[in-house]
Amino acid sequence: MVDSMLMAGESSQRRGAPVTAVILTRCECKLHAIGRVWNAQVTTGPKRSATDVLVIDDDAIMRDLVSDWLEAEGYAVRKATSCRAWIGQLLGQASPALIVTDMFMPGPCGTEAIAKLKKQHPGTALIAVSGHFNSGQGLSASDALAAGADRALAKPLKRADLIRAVAELVGASAR
Repeated sequence: MVDSMLMAGESSQRRGAPVTAVILTRCECKLHAIGRVWNAQVTTGPKRSATDVLVIDDDAIMRDLVSDWLEAEGYAVRKATSCRAWIGQLLGQASPALIVTDMFMPGPCGTEAIAKLKKQHPGTALIAVSGHFNSGQGLSASDALAAGADRALAKPLKRADLIRAVAELVGASAR
């Protein structure tokens, strides 16, 4: 009678063969683990009081990328989607220590925006960023600097170049 019964995990074709128990557990992939470690390092906060930086870009991906780079270095970041939006943000608020702005966006921009900002907030440093510098579209890096920008960086931006320029203008992070 025992010979005709099957034990748990046995098939009638392989009766008596060893059975390996498999316990399924939830296992995260390596990318999730890496992301969790990275985010834990980034969100522990800066070791100093954060310097206020305003990032202006109509391209959401670029705006978020630059903001993420600066936040990872310990800077406090505000964001605006256009020059008109940042003019509204600065009214009634303390000026940021630094503005990182794209030069070609809807509304008043370029050298006009730089000159207006520098007149209203002379102590605010400014980094002009553009993919159009020296492209024949009317604005060069030297034009941005002549209008009052403290630095002019061409796109595509390199993280190291941006962080170096920010540190030179408002101080390095303590991280």
